Amino acid sequence: MVAGETSGDLLAGRLLSGLRPQLPQARIHGIGGPRMAEYGFVSDWPMDKLAVRGLFEVLAHYREIKGIQNALRDKLLIEKPAVFIGVDAPDFNLGLERQLKNAGIPTMHFIGPSIWAWRGGRIKKISEAVSHMLVVFPFEEAIYREAGIPATYVGHPLAEVIPMEPDVAAARQTLGLAPNAAVIAVLPGSRMSELKYNTVAFITAAKLLAQRDPSLCFIVPMAGERQRRYFTELLAQAGLQDVPLKVIDGQSHVAMACADAVLVASGTASLEVALFKKPMVIAYKMMPASWHVMRHMAYQPWIGLPNILARDFIVPELLQDAATPQALAEALWTQLHDAQKQSSLRQRFTDIHHSLLRNTAKESAQAVMKLIESSGKKS
Repeated sequence: MVAGETSGDLLAGRLLSGLRPQLPQARIHGIGGPRMAEYGFVSDWPMDKLAVRGLFEVLAHYREIKGIQNALRDKLLIEKPAVFIGVDAPDFNLGLERQLKNAGIPTMHFIGPSIWAWRGGRIKKISEAVSHMLVVFPFEEAIYREAGIPATYVGHPLAEVIPMEPDVAAARQTLGLAPNAAVIAVLPGSRMSELKYNTVAFITAAKLLAQRDPSLCFIVPMAGERQRRYFTELLAQAGLQDVPLKVIDGQSHVAMACADAVLVASGTASLEVALFKKPMVIAYKMMPASWHVMRHMAYQPWIGLPNILARDFIVPELLQDAATPQALAEALWTQLHDAQKQSSLRQRFTDIHHSLLRNTAKESAQAVMKLIESSGKKS
């Protein structure tokens, strides 16, 4: 198995919670994080080696990432595992999966690449690489099956992990916040590249809001110690170290649960915020050269997962040059104070939550076992 970042580790951990009881003696290894390790997974390389986003950012780390991919491929071609499961990280996993599938090793990909939003030409590459696709959004199953790729909709693991009714009071007690405090969670991203491009705009927006209402409390969860150090460096370089922030280690779900509004980098975290039923502003910045290329690849108007699932701009998206501190602050202020909008969003997010709710651990584990069994019969 290979998961390339924190969200992939969470998804893979959910799958393993269903799979491990069926394969108690199996050796399960590759690249992953602490959630996977809970089920006896052994990571051969640190997961954060793969956590790079953006076309040109990846190029800067290409040699190291390619070296890891080649070394893992060579190891697996000798080992011939019963199945290889790539969890998200399509730029790393699909190339590896294609080589393994060509060598007769069954391959499964968990979380389909966003072919419905970006880089639609990937479908052919997927068909060459993947024996079976596990998808987490209801509309994806038909897309893959029409392309001749076996697919199973297993629901989204986050819909099970996150309660339908978050306990706001308990979350605030955990973080030592007053029950009636006005709280904004700020999530600039878990990748180093996301922190690099999002931090200054996000925290400057927090500074503007703090000037507007000094009683506001800002919670900023960090994915790890390395991210926290880098975040602190970026604040110091920008002269933002005096902004009143409560920086916490991990606990992103606690931060979301206790918040009245959230400023979040586009990605899986925006879906988590929606499942916590919170008003939000989705924003994203990246290397300008990467943005120039990627903005021409989109063929639908939405970037954020909540908007994609709703097929509507139910929350603001401010991307690249539009993600100025002033624009972010103004959008957050509106989200924080528009009671009618908050009520409408709560209902839309509840509908999304119900649509994504399945027994993901059980259904994904069943699909893995069927693939192993069918490939065993063929051999």
